[in-house]
Amino acid sequence: MVRRLAAAGIGLALILTTLLATTGPAQAAPQTRAATSPIKNLPLNAPVDMQLGGAYAPLRTVKVVDRDSSEPAVKGVYSICYINAFQTQDYQKDFWTKTRARRALLLKDSSGRPREDPNWPGEFILDTSTKAKRAAIAKIEYAWIDACAAKGFQAVDPDNLDTWTRFPQQLKRADNLALAKLLARRAHAKGLAIAQKNAAELSRATRLAVGFDFAVVESCEVYDECGLYDRAYGNRWFEIEYTDNGPDNFEQACAARGGRISVVLRDPTIVPRGTEGYSYSEC
Repeated sequence: MVRRLAAAGIGLALILTTLLATTGPAQAAPQTRAATSPIKNLPLNAPVDMQLGGAYAPLRTVKVVDRDSSEPAVKGVYSICYINAFQTQDYQKDFWTKTRARRALLLKDSSGRPREDPNWPGEFILDTSTKAKRAAIAKIEYAWIDACAAKGFQAVDPDNLDTWTRFPQQLKRADNLALAKLLARRAHAKGLAIAQKNAAELSRATRLAVGFDFAVVESCEVYDECGLYDRAYGNRWFEIEYTDNGPDNFEQACAARGGRISVVLRDPTIVPRGTEGYSYSEC
């Protein structure tokens, strides 16, 4: 699960609220990219900046930027559009609870209350357990993907694929992968590549079956998962390590892989450059 600010400010919330109100492709933003545009995959070993805590002008050396879907793409840089695909943002509560139909898409506990991510209070888990619910969730998220394409992004980063690992009694891996496959098809139809985020244990065969093109990987040096992404993606992935885990993991990752993939060290809340706490290194 990505490290990010719980909310990036009222302005961002208002922008996303407007975007979330769009629930189908017919209402999506006007397209600036032809649906048949060729998909451009993640550039190999290109320096990355993760900007999920707020957008800012990247350093001139940066060739890949991953930022929130509410932000603009970066001209001349491979831009990845972040969406929280398998659970909600904490400031989306009104959107997801406003109607009975949307409330039905939230995973519930035995008392009927929406389940929250244990590490991110206020973020509800989406219920992928039936084909009908997956279709309804996908319809909402298709609009987000369409908007990413309209803004000129080259790829989409759907977060929290691994919610079944946190709620194994109610969610299944196969159901989450089925939703991911729907999102991958939509992204590809709009000319976007799509990243795998989380679930390191997925095999290369599973990755190909879903349609993932590359991977956005966090803290794999900490959890000894980097080899799994190597086997599944070759060099088509990048690695983010965090300063709160100390410098050793970043240094070890650079020594092991820094010559063939981008390895980045960021502050745990991924704040914008110029903000207190900001930290960025890349090898």
